[in-house]
Amino acid sequence: MGRVARIPITNVYADGAYTGCILVGAQQKPMNVLLDSGSAVFALDGRKYLPDKAAGDRTTRFAQYMSYSDGSHWSGGVIKTTVSVGRKGKLITASGINLALATEQTKDMFGATDGILGLAYAPLDEAWEMPKDTTATAYSSTQVREGRYTQITPYLRHLDQLNVVSDKFAFYTLRSCIHRGGPADDPLNKGWMVLGGGEECRDFYSGKFQTAKVLAEQWYNTNLKAIIVGNTAPLAVHQMPPAGYPSNSIVDSGTTSIDLGPLLLKAVISRFKPDQQRLMQAALARKKPCVPMEDLNLRKWPDLTFILQGLQKTDVVLKVRPQDYWQVNAPKPGLAMLALTQGEPGFAILGLPLMNGYFTIFDGEADNDRGVVKFAPRT
Repeated sequence: MGRVARIPITNVYADGAYTGCILVGAQQKPMNVLLDSGSAVFALDGRKYLPDKAAGDRTTRFAQYMSYSDGSHWSGGVIKTTVSVGRKGKLITASGINLALATEQTKDMFGATDGILGLAYAPLDEAWEMPKDTTATAYSSTQVREGRYTQITPYLRHLDQLNVVSDKFAFYTLRSCIHRGGPADDPLNKGWMVLGGGEECRDFYSGKFQTAKVLAEQWYNTNLKAIIVGNTAPLAVHQMPPAGYPSNSIVDSGTTSIDLGPLLLKAVISRFKPDQQRLMQAALARKKPCVPMEDLNLRKWPDLTFILQGLQKTDVVLKVRPQDYWQVNAPKPGLAMLALTQGEPGFAILGLPLMNGYFTIFDGEADNDRGVVKFAPRT
């Protein structure tokens, strides 16, 4: 059985998404990385970490390329290095970890962070083999994709193979947007990631876990069956996923909203009271979907209930409170940001607002290695 590491996390460097500090290389250089259950790639800004071959970093002929829905992308060579995670005195260290160094990237690709640590369940990760050492030769993103397609072992799977930690992680979060106007060290902007476990962390949750079935060994793909607004009738969700997708939804720690297709979002909003609908539509019409806090009385807003297919016959029933789908004091004091967004037709990304009320475990080893997502009310 592998070890378990608790990693302090914060949402202040990635505009509401959570980052944690890892230590890279023999010199244990601190790097602050985005923690993303929606991808499997592990990459650092190539300007912030340089390979130290004298200390044990090994270069390769592999390169990686990654693009995102907002049009951003990066590419760079892969090295093998040592990575440590956890708290001082309780570090978990492993060597030979595949790590991409992004040398070509769109503007503000990593923002205030140093890179990204993909946590998605994935036996292997996409890469391309190039003719020469990819850290000594700068290949463009176009050239990378002309290389020989191959796959490399992602971080969590590597740790699992080494019996260092299990292919499992968990999140304890309070917010999906940065809380503005509080103290510099605002506890609302902090949380924890647990690497290698979760159930043993009894101080993070109460009650029993509900277990959602994962439908594909790709991301944490789930089956969203229905959404309920307050005490209204359940709103059935179309079960057939969009073309090319293995399911109609995913649970994603790297998304700061609950992202619904246009028709589904419209149907959800229609179940609110008329004055509430007007506020939500006003928020969505702005570049930043927010309204003055003085216009809200969250005590009068309903819970949202999301029903997911369970691992067994029992469905998973998750409540999202008004204070989670409306994030107060965001993006600045006195405003409230709506954490419901419009996304791709037929597909839902169940991001941090769904997780904020729960201690959420992503277990890639459960259900014959297909994985499950487990939810228990957080303390």
